[in-house]
Amino acid sequence: MASGYSSNALQAIAGTGFVPEAPVKLKLYSFWRSSCSQRVRIALNLKGLEYEYKPVNLLANEQSDTEFERLNPIKYVPALVDGDMVIADSFAILLNFIEEKLDSDEVIKWTQHHINRGFTALEKLLKGCNTKYATGNEIQLADVFLEPQIYGGIKRFGIDMVSTVAVVNYSFICFIYISQEETKHNCRLAACS
Repeated sequence: MASGYSSNALQAIAGTGFVPEAPVKLKLYSFWRSSCSQRVRIALNLKGLEYEYKPVNLLANEQSDTEFERLNPIKYVPALVDGDMVIADSFAILLNFIEEKLDSDEVIKWTQHHINRGFTALEKLLKGCNTKYATGNEIQLADVFLEPQIYGGIKRFGIDMVSTVAVVNYSFICFIYISQEETKHNCRLAACS
């Protein structure tokens, strides 16, 4: 329900005698120094979603406490609790849960904003770089992450890459290399079957 109240609570408000229940509040089990937890706290706050902060001190091994392990058997933070549902992965929280709580146009605009910020910063780093790939003359892990991010930004979120020429150039070269390697791999797999 849009109000956050159950039907019983709404009936009570309408004067039928039921006592209103408080809306279910999100609970975020988190450690203040965890970057995964921090990205979820930032997103929840940016989106105005209220939550109860439940500290889990990793330095004191609180993630191994019986109560937390029962809630989250993999014993990682963050863990977001919404009623009976527990989500124990920062990417799942950001991509699935928060997206469900928001209007899809709002999610796309929010995503576009952050992708553009990242590409703008990366463009500044790559200006004047005289290497074949973004991180040198050999493909590195950063290049492997960069190409799919650009592809997803363009195809899924409609990012205009005109202002990030260096990023696109490195990504295109990397994409060709990765595609060639993938083709070789697929040919080897076909020969083995």
